[in-house]
Amino acid sequence: MGNKVTVSTFQKMKDNKEKITMLTAYDYTNAKLLDEAGIDAILVGDSLGMVMLGYPDTTRVTMEDMLHHTKAVARGVKHAMVISDLPFLSYHTGIYDAVKNAGVLIQQGYAQAVKLEGGSEVVDEVKAIIKAGIPVMGHLGLTPQSVHKFGGYGVQGKTASQAKKLIEDAQLLQDAGVFAIVLECVPYKLAEIISENLSIPTIGIGAGGGCDGQVLVSMDMLGMYKDMTPKFVKEYALIGQKIKAGVASYIQEVKNGVFPTTEHSFTIDEDVLKQVE
Repeated sequence: MGNKVTVSTFQKMKDNKEKITMLTAYDYTNAKLLDEAGIDAILVGDSLGMVMLGYPDTTRVTMEDMLHHTKAVARGVKHAMVISDLPFLSYHTGIYDAVKNAGVLIQQGYAQAVKLEGGSEVVDEVKAIIKAGIPVMGHLGLTPQSVHKFGGYGVQGKTASQAKKLIEDAQLLQDAGVFAIVLECVPYKLAEIISENLSIPTIGIGAGGGCDGQVLVSMDMLGMYKDMTPKFVKEYALIGQKIKAGVASYIQEVKNGVFPTTEHSFTIDEDVLKQVE
């Protein structure tokens, strides 16, 4: 798999027109599997609030949650770049909090970069975090932390004014110094325009194949999370079904006395056994 993926790797891939692959992970075991499979980047997304903690949306995720899961992921990764989400209200309250919380995810969580949502309204925070020596990935389009403002999860940029703002915000973020931008739930032709206009990579999720890379929630693409299945998700494996089938077999074998057998048990010397009978 070669050397550790970095922000420089991202830029080289964009320049060489090589697609970037990214998936989410929230724990050591799954992060290790994704890394060994050859994924370019692992996002410790605040989507963990929904797929790992059972919250209805991402707004309830805390810095403590993000730090805990980021540390676990980082322990399992050797090759991929580890990027951690700054959760809701961790950067909205000013530059000091933004830099401090980003620093926590780097210094204590061992992430290589942070991701935050928004355009013009977060440019000052982005610049300050980058000035502190921390790489930042932007996130435009559907920004889940703003779900209550949007009134739900829907495609963004379908009107002329919305489309223009997305283009402008993408340029502002690039000018501020972000190394890449996630485009979520954006019409694919608009995402193509944004990707072509920028010199930095775009990572799409529900934004079509014209982006420089793609990201999905791993539990979605592995068929493990069924509470909500967005249109843009393709299931590459049905791990959820296999888990339930395996558990059902285990339950049946234990109840019927089929498991465990002597093959799965430990022995004791007969002479020793006689001494305790």
